[in-house]
Amino acid sequence: MNNILTTADVLALAFFIAAWAAYHVLLGHGPGAARGLNHQMNRYRIRWMLEMSERDVRIVDASLMGSLQNGSAFFASTSLLAIGGTATLLRAADDVLKVFSDLPFGPGASRQIWEVKIIGLLIIFGYAFFKFAWSYRLFNYAAILVGATPSRTSADQRERRRIAMRAAQMNIAAGRHFTRGQRAFFFALAYFGWFLGPWAFVATTAAVLVVMSARQFVSDAQHAVMYEPPEKPET
Repeated sequence: MNNILTTADVLALAFFIAAWAAYHVLLGHGPGAARGLNHQMNRYRIRWMLEMSERDVRIVDASLMGSLQNGSAFFASTSLLAIGGTATLLRAADDVLKVFSDLPFGPGASRQIWEVKIIGLLIIFGYAFFKFAWSYRLFNYAAILVGATPSRTSADQRERRRIAMRAAQMNIAAGRHFTRGQRAFFFALAYFGWFLGPWAFVATTAAVLVVMSARQFVSDAQHAVMYEPPEKPET
């Protein structure tokens, strides 16, 4: 059993970090990013806030904001549970290593290497928690801006649109941080491959990267957002 990371481990970890960083950059600024599901939904967030500013009764908008906040709170709580479970694995390193050593595909690893891998997983779940918690707070700010948006009968129509657009941008920011928290969960699944070995780590990272990219650009949800109904009803 090795007490240090092998070259293959280092390369696999570098590939994992590079894949995460590249996905983050290309999804936000790469060619074709505007056709991605996240970008398209941001357009509808703006549309939602503009429509909200035209309504005198905003019960529906308040209900939708509450649902978004509840989603962020749920995932923030889930992140804390994941952190607790991962910390338990850190304490039970000897028992888990014994189980792994009995598996036919279980790679040999020292306690030190196991702890390094678990600490990395803790960092990922910690990052996710901060993203979800901040998203919850931003959705709260967005709800306040919704409440502060003047009614459509307001004398100052420019101020009404200005605050509605601020609410939209706050909503987009909250959604962005929520998405990054979920992305951390998905990449945490890829990270689990490292416990089976560096090449399994590369394979799981590539698989998660492909699935996440497909959901953004070729999924049913993306097609639904980009759907153009025919001029005549289909029969």
